[in-house]
Amino acid sequence: MGDIMIIIWFSIIILAALIEINTMDLASIWFSAGALIAFILALVGFNAFGQVVVFLVVSLVLLVSIRPIVKNYLKTNVISTNTDRLVGKVAVCTKDINVGERGEVKIDGKYWLAISSGEEDIIIDEKVEVLAIEGVKLIVDRIS
Repeated sequence: MGDIMIIIWFSIIILAALIEINTMDLASIWFSAGALIAFILALVGFNAFGQVVVFLVVSLVLLVSIRPIVKNYLKTNVISTNTDRLVGKVAVCTKDINVGERGEVKIDGKYWLAISSGEEDIIIDEKVEVLAIEGVKLIVDRIS
């Protein structure tokens, strides 16, 4: 039984590492770490049930406690732009924004494509509030 567990833990280490390499989600790497501890326990002859318990506990503790810290520290995919500052600001409609269609607004001296979040058309010169940004479009709503 010991040799089989050694092979199982080694396989889990490799499989979880390969999954992590392909996803880069920082989820399966913790199972590799748990399997490594269980692998060492299997090498020294620890019983199979204990190995499984240690694998689960170590993996879940690392996943729950360390993953959020590392994920926050490694935020490399976030590209900081100044467009977020537009949310909540007031813009002026420069081309009619019909429901379900694109129009245009001017904010801070720049023209943006815009779509309405509401069920009413927005006409030229009406003031709108920027609710969100989707790609290169502003999601706006008429200011009542």
